[in-house]
Amino acid sequence: MSRVWKERWINFGLYISYVLITLFFMFPIFWIISMSFKTVPELFAIPPKLLPSKFMTLNYSFVLENTDILQSLKNSAQIVILTCIFTLLIAIPAAYGLSRFKFRLKQASLMSILVCQMISPVVIGVPLYRLFVQLGLFNNYVCLIAVYVAVELPFITWFLKGYLDAIPEDLDEAAIVDGCTKLQILSKIIFPVIIPGIASASILVLVQSWSQFVIPLILLDKSELFPVSVALVHLMATTEGSSTITIHFLAAASVLAIIPVMVVFIVLQRFIVGALTAGAVKG
Repeated sequence: MSRVWKERWINFGLYISYVLITLFFMFPIFWIISMSFKTVPELFAIPPKLLPSKFMTLNYSFVLENTDILQSLKNSAQIVILTCIFTLLIAIPAAYGLSRFKFRLKQASLMSILVCQMISPVVIGVPLYRLFVQLGLFNNYVCLIAVYVAVELPFITWFLKGYLDAIPEDLDEAAIVDGCTKLQILSKIIFPVIIPGIASASILVLVQSWSQFVIPLILLDKSELFPVSVALVHLMATTEGSSTITIHFLAAASVLAIIPVMVVFIVLQRFIVGALTAGAVKG
């Protein structure tokens, strides 16, 4: 077998692997979307049906009219947007300092940030609960967002530092010659260059914060304050008739919870590609 054909077969095998892996991870999403349109008998049909015989939009109408899913989506949006803003406000200057400045114990500082990233939210949940209760700050979005920022900050700082390390320091030196301060260099020179990295970091913060479950479950106990991740767990208790089968309602609510994340991801992905293309043309 020639080398060309061997490379083609290897590429073919890789593409087949990519397709199979994609199908493996996409099937649960497809299944929950299918369940959200099914009737109760179709949920327990044997053999299971991949697609409903008739797409029942009444499941979505029931969830929207009889649950607080819209309020929960609004709560999640507020929490996630503020978390993203404050995380980036702290992470960008921190990453710039770690990338550009030379100081004693720099490596120790980097390792301490990495160690903080290894701490699971489950570990700090109970101590934070006791702390906030004693301070009278329980059921407070300010404290919840502060915890979210603390959880996301180490990884985002590391992520942006790696992005900044790839930017030549000649840009900084040229700006210093022109009389720019460090703050001006960061805001006017570096910031426009790292917009693709900021967009990528925003995606990571938004997705991870949107899916947080343990922290809001511990720090909040009022249903009107619940983000969507916690509200989904309580959905069966809030729907009318606790003895009714609510799996299809839960599936419909889960699809509604997924849609905002997918929209944000698609929008920011296009933004990243556009920024990279613009940078390549200017260069």
